[in-house]
Amino acid sequence: MSVIQEELSACLGSEAAAWLDDALADARAAAPPHQDLAEPPGRDAASPDQGTAEFPVSDTASPAAPASESRAGTTVPAAPASESRAGTTVPAARGAASRRGVPPWELRFAAAGRVCAGPEAAEAARVLLLRAARPDAAAVARLYDHGSGAERRAVLLALPHLPLTPGQGVALVEDALRANDTRLVAAAVGPYAAAHLSAHAWRHAVLKCLFTQVPLAAVAGLADRARGDGELARMLADFAAERTAAARPVPDDLHHALALALAAKEA
Repeated sequence: MSVIQEELSACLGSEAAAWLDDALADARAAAPPHQDLAEPPGRDAASPDQGTAEFPVSDTASPAAPASESRAGTTVPAAPASESRAGTTVPAARGAASRRGVPPWELRFAAAGRVCAGPEAAEAARVLLLRAARPDAAAVARLYDHGSGAERRAVLLALPHLPLTPGQGVALVEDALRANDTRLVAAAVGPYAAAHLSAHAWRHAVLKCLFTQVPLAAVAGLADRARGDGELARMLADFAAERTAAARPVPDDLHHALALALAAKEA
């Protein structure tokens, strides 16, 4: 997902666009200094079959979770105060944040669903905030653990742009893949998973998509990672046989993934 501030601002009303400018200023002010980080080890650094991640699956996918603002577990304080711009009221952040010790941009992150018109705009705003703030692993985990489904999805989409070690990001991806929220599963199998999930975990992520009826088009890097993967081919064939024996339809895109897995790797 490519998020450009100018394009998003053009889709927002003037008050929401002004709110976004302020929110991004807060995020940039909180960002750590840029550092030249060593290239983190990719998935190929480990044995391709290492890992124990298997994601629980269900033949009946849960309905796509709405981009609600309810919190999972602990409640993240919302910005109760408000400020008025040109007759439109938008949530304030700085005053409430200073009283609670919560960085202002994190309150803006939570408030995006109330300010931005529509879930897609709110998601884009949240990804922009994460990219601007470049939060550390503790802050990213806090936003994910305490966030709504929509907030968790934004964290997953922003992972390739955050200063995390592969292990820190993979933990969030694997948590999302254990859920039956199809919107989280789709976000979890993006570019970060393609780059960092072990072969074992990635194969089970593909099966999770099939079980939960998430189109395999959502799986980033499918053609590269599936090609010539004999173990994935075996898993897909077993899954198709089980579905056929139970008189259940085999997902159409399984055949595409199976053809890739059976194809010879390119030299």
